[in-house]
Amino acid sequence: MRRLKAEWEAQNVVLMALPNENTDWKESGVEESAAVFRKIAQAIGYSQMVYMLVSDVSEAKKHFCSTHNIIFIKADFNDTWTRDYGPLSIEEEGRAKLLDFCFNGWGGKFEADLDNKVNRFLKSKGFFGAAELESCDFELEGGAIDTDGQGTILTTKSCLLNPNRNGRLSQSEAEEVLSAKLGAKRVLWVENSFLEGDDTDGHIDMLARFTAADTITYIKCDDPQDTHYKSLLELERELKSFKQPGGALYNLVPLPFTEAKYKNGKRLPASYANFLITNKAVLLPTYQSPKDKEAQEIFKKLFPYKEIIPIPCLKLIEQGGSLHCSTMQISF
Repeated sequence: MRRLKAEWEAQNVVLMALPNENTDWKESGVEESAAVFRKIAQAIGYSQMVYMLVSDVSEAKKHFCSTHNIIFIKADFNDTWTRDYGPLSIEEEGRAKLLDFCFNGWGGKFEADLDNKVNRFLKSKGFFGAAELESCDFELEGGAIDTDGQGTILTTKSCLLNPNRNGRLSQSEAEEVLSAKLGAKRVLWVENSFLEGDDTDGHIDMLARFTAADTITYIKCDDPQDTHYKSLLELERELKSFKQPGGALYNLVPLPFTEAKYKNGKRLPASYANFLITNKAVLLPTYQSPKDKEAQEIFKKLFPYKEIIPIPCLKLIEQGGSLHCSTMQISF
C-alpha cells in the first residue's frame, strides 16, 4: 500500500530554487525577489536542511546572511516554483519513496523542460539518499493537491481535470491515478476555485489546506463588493459539506482575505493559505496588510507547538505564487 505523506510529518529537506536572470523574475527584479527566497531559506535552515538550486554557487552564497543548513546545488531550471516540479514524498510498505510527475508549465503556459529534469538530476547526484525515484507519466503539480496523510486528497476540478493537463480525463479516471500513484482512498473535489491573478487554474494550496487530519483551513472573503466574495462563499459551503472518513464534519478554520493588491493594474493572488509547515515551524506569507497580524494569531492557535515565522511575500505574488509555491518538503 502507498500513502502520500502529510506536510506536518517529519521532513529531511525543503527544496527551493533561487531566482536568476534566466527565470521569469528577470522582468520584475531578480535581486528583490531573490531576497525573499533567501529569507525563506534562512528561516527553514534555522532548524532543518534546505536544498537551494542556483545558477552559480559562489555568487549565491555571497548574498546570504546565514548559510546554516543550506546546501547550494548548481542546476538548470526554468523557474523557481519547486512546489510544482519537486518530488512528492510517499510511503510504500514502510519505505520512503519519491514520485516524479510530469510538469508542463501549468497547462502549457510557460516553458518547463528544464524543470522536468530537476528531480532525476538530484537523484543522480545522490541528494535523495537511498529513496527510489519513480517517474510517473501524469501531469500533476504539488500545489494542486493537499492531503491529511491518511488517504484523503483535497484538490480542485478546475486544475486536475483541466484538458490542458491530461487531455479530457474524467473524474473517475483521475481518481484511479491518484489511488494507484498516491494511495488515495478518496478525493474531495472543490468546484469553486477562482482566485484572480492565479496562473495555475486553481491550485488548492492557495485556497484550502489540511492543518491536521480533522481540520481544514481556508480563505474567506467578508467584503460583498470583492470579486471573490461569491466564489469563496461557495467554497466555504463545499468545505462544510465534506466529511472525514469516519463521517464527522471537518473542523473548519477561516483565514482572512487581504484587501486587493495590485501591480501594474493587475490584481495579485494574495493568500494566507499558502503557508509552509516544517519540522519545527510554520512559515506564513504576509502582504503588508492589516490582516497579517490576524492571520498570525490564527496560526499560533492552529500550531501551538511550532514557531510561526512571518515572511513578507508581496513580491512573490507578482509572479502568481507565494511562499508554499516556492518550496517542496521532501522525506526520504
